[in-house]
Amino acid sequence: MSSSSSPSVTTDAETLKRNRILSSKLYFDIPIFKLPLIYSPDYDISFLGIEKLHPFDSSKWGRICQFLSSEGFLDKNCIVEPLEASKEDLLVVHSESYLKSLQSSPNVSIIIEVPPVALFPNCLVQRKVLYPFRKQVGGTILAAKLAKERGWAINVGGGFHHCSADEGGRVYILDMFNPGIYPRDYEARRFIDQKVEVVSGTTTNEYLKKLDEALEVAGHTFDPELVIYNAGTDILEGDPLGMLKISPDGIAARDEKTFRFARSRNIPIVMLTSGPITSEKVLALWSIRFHVFV
Repeated sequence: MSSSSSPSVTTDAETLKRNRILSSKLYFDIPIFKLPLIYSPDYDISFLGIEKLHPFDSSKWGRICQFLSSEGFLDKNCIVEPLEASKEDLLVVHSESYLKSLQSSPNVSIIIEVPPVALFPNCLVQRKVLYPFRKQVGGTILAAKLAKERGWAINVGGGFHHCSADEGGRVYILDMFNPGIYPRDYEARRFIDQKVEVVSGTTTNEYLKKLDEALEVAGHTFDPELVIYNAGTDILEGDPLGMLKISPDGIAARDEKTFRFARSRNIPIVMLTSGPITSEKVLALWSIRFHVFV
């Protein structure tokens, strides 16, 4: 009985998922004069200073756009602001039970690894912590739409690559990472298709050589409809978490190589920022890398 009803249940679930996608308000049309560059001031997380208890910089997104604007690299009127991902949007990927668990401040405090958050009313946690995340999710989804239309897009946010619905899978993952640093993520490594380990102290030339080799392998292994590029900058020399020795020019070269890989194959590419930005000098590399895209 259960086996015969299973196909019907699966069909119903897929229909519901499709209807949620089609009814989403996140996929709105963007005027051609705007860049495929997505950002909202709501991305930044400021929560009575408690955000500083986490090693990642939760205000980096605003500082990036402010820097680009003040240096004359970016007209704020050309930036696209996304909408917040609704519960129906999130249910396309996440389960009802997981989303319900976020109504508990102690659960949220465990997920974001900031214990004092457990002490605050959940309505405040929703506004100050989870709303910025939902806004960035909306930005990533809109970036994917724009990339399909224009060939590339950047969400100055997102990159939550330690997240999952229930488990990993479904996509081809090429990951260059330092295996000996926080948060190590032994569980996540199980789902990486192409692991490229770069140990502490790896220099720019070594890193770029490994990237060239990895892209060559990926190009012969997988033919994607869309590339999601998680462009972390914790590889920068001097970053206390990444522990690598990559120069700002090296990061720009990495970005350019990745974009050229996708563009040479006519594969739309979405770039997401990721990893900590812990010093003001890192902002300067955005003036370098920005020329790669525009």
